[in-house]
Amino acid sequence: MSFIFKIIGLMFALDILWWWVLARATNRKWIRAFVTIFMIAQTAGLIWLISGRLFQTGWDRWLPKFATAAIFIWHFVGLGLLSLLAITLIPILLVQQMVRISRRRRQPEEQLSNHHNQYTRREFLGVAAAITPPLLTLTLTGIALRQLNHFRVRRLVVLIRDLPPALDGTTIAHVSDMHVGRFTSGRVLREMVRVVNELRADLVLLTGDLINDALTTLDEGIELVRALDPRLGLYLIEGNHDLIENASEFERRVKASGIPFLLDESAIASVHGVPVQLLGLSWTRRNGANHDEAISRSVRTLLQQRRPDVFPILLAHHPHAFDAAAEAGMPLTLSGHTHGGQLMLNEQLGFGPALFRYWSGVYTRGQSKLIVSNGVGNWFPVRANAPAELIHLTLRRES
Repeated sequence: MSFIFKIIGLMFALDILWWWVLARATNRKWIRAFVTIFMIAQTAGLIWLISGRLFQTGWDRWLPKFATAAIFIWHFVGLGLLSLLAITLIPILLVQQMVRISRRRRQPEEQLSNHHNQYTRREFLGVAAAITPPLLTLTLTGIALRQLNHFRVRRLVVLIRDLPPALDGTTIAHVSDMHVGRFTSGRVLREMVRVVNELRADLVLLTGDLINDALTTLDEGIELVRALDPRLGLYLIEGNHDLIENASEFERRVKASGIPFLLDESAIASVHGVPVQLLGLSWTRRNGANHDEAISRSVRTLLQQRRPDVFPILLAHHPHAFDAAAEAGMPLTLSGHTHGGQLMLNEQLGFGPALFRYWSGVYTRGQSKLIVSNGVGNWFPVRANAPAELIHLTLRRES
């Protein structure tokens, strides 16, 4: 928690710093007014969002979606890019300034004759520097809001050694990271239910983050899950976002809903007359340097429930559970959490590989397979090369 407060404090400090820098970039009063309005709105909006979550008042949900998206984009993308650009440019600008001072001393007549042109150019650059961050933020916000209503169906065929012959051709709708709430609501969720039901998959498996954070959206999330219509079975596990506001209350209410909810538990589904064991991993709440080891211990503990005579599938929100699952010879693990990296330059460069060993698609270790979904919902409004998705799996016996 202290780390989060440090990040928030840094955001406020950078807001004030860049407010001062951008306002001083030009003498044009209307530009300064524009920058001031933008920065006041961003700072006040951040205070509003944080106070709403900190005191659980629900204030944060009163903000329009466009305003909330703009606040997220500015503080999680704009500030960082602007600060990184400044750090890169400062040495260059210092050298240019030193060269300019040296030339003025040697060529005062030329400096006087070019003074007007230099001033005009400097004023243009100042105006551009001042208005670019707000305009870029607002443009990205418009693009982001259009993205929030779209997802793809990603169809994958997974070859599994020792798959029981009767399970050859079994289909699974893998639904992850719905994030019902701030940025995922309404039409896109109804469309998600329609598409999943049209897939007519044998199993519908949900790998966590049903809600974004607020328990006020949990009833809607539960109704959406109830509207899903698998042919043979549906199972749900929890993710980290589900536990943000009140973990025990989330777990109690989902259990009470009657939805098959696996908290370090297993269940047997009959698929084409063959038993399939679903093992659901709870979110590992230990953070820090030993988080992966804590996940592995949780996996090993859960797999003590594994029945050797039944085909097993592990549901684990965090994909790093795959390490322990592969060591134990689990044939199939389904995960989410990563959002496909959220912001990716291409398939191999971006936040995905920077933060996770497995971030999107199919991974293989020995005879074990991992499927990581990009997720159908959003906690953050911008995706780049990491589209929201539902995954339709077809299991095939590897010869």
